[in-house]
Amino acid sequence: MNRNVILTCAVTGAGDTTAKHPGVPVTPEQIADACIEAAKAGASIAHIHARDPDTGGVSHDIEHFREIMQRVREADTDIVMNITAGGGGDWIPDLEDPTRGGPGTDIQTPAERHAPVGAFLPELCTLDCGSLNFGDMVYINTADWLREHARLVQAAGVKPELECFDLGHVWFARQLQQEGLIDGDPLYQLCLGIPWGAEADPETMMTMRNKLPHNANWAAFGIGRHQMPMVAQAVLLGGHARVGLEDNLYLEKGVLASNGQLVEKASTLIDNLGARVMTPAQTRAHLKLRDPVTGKIVGGDA
Repeated sequence: MNRNVILTCAVTGAGDTTAKHPGVPVTPEQIADACIEAAKAGASIAHIHARDPDTGGVSHDIEHFREIMQRVREADTDIVMNITAGGGGDWIPDLEDPTRGGPGTDIQTPAERHAPVGAFLPELCTLDCGSLNFGDMVYINTADWLREHARLVQAAGVKPELECFDLGHVWFARQLQQEGLIDGDPLYQLCLGIPWGAEADPETMMTMRNKLPHNANWAAFGIGRHQMPMVAQAVLLGGHARVGLEDNLYLEKGVLASNGQLVEKASTLIDNLGARVMTPAQTRAHLKLRDPVTGKIVGGDA
């Protein structure tokens, strides 16, 4: 069991959730406010996507990320920031010509995916470790793209959170480490319950955990109704946890949640298990992250 838990709040995501929940943050100001709300509720890390303020859909506009980061950094509430670098991988076949991407296809190069990370140097960024049948679309992230992307993250001095949606992703993340593309102790995020990746159940989480390197830090999350059970399961198996409106819209059946409420519910669950949630400062020290003010590695020599 892990008694010192890093709790991430993924505040918005990029999925089609705004029509289902009017409280999903969309504008940069709303997303920044959601990060601050999560911090005040006790979250260690805020994980962010940017959305188009006009459509509510995914945004790759670097200025949207700039505003989010600036607003959070200027607030008087501390939180570790984790920028997504997994956008721009959606491929939906054209019905008339399946060799081409149809409406909704959104593909970016590794350099384009990395742009906001390289510009704003958050403490963490995600690195999705493979391709996947993701619902009715295909998320594309080939091995050579991943190697290129890992080099960009490494050169920027940002710690990657290795997002693994299936067991083969864990395998390839270990390969990146063996090739020298991951510095220090790796950080894994086990992403459970997304059709058609790894299922959100104890057996799957344990299997993936057992394939991690001996020096890995790891967290896990489940989507929808699996969110809180996977928080408990991760803590009991020695890991960290994630909640937030990116993954689940409900506090309980039929009751829409806020990010702060989900953090508070998870924090209470963690506390009831006999553990505690780590502060942002403790998280930086534990993971040896770069301090956003001094630029130096907390707990390290750089």
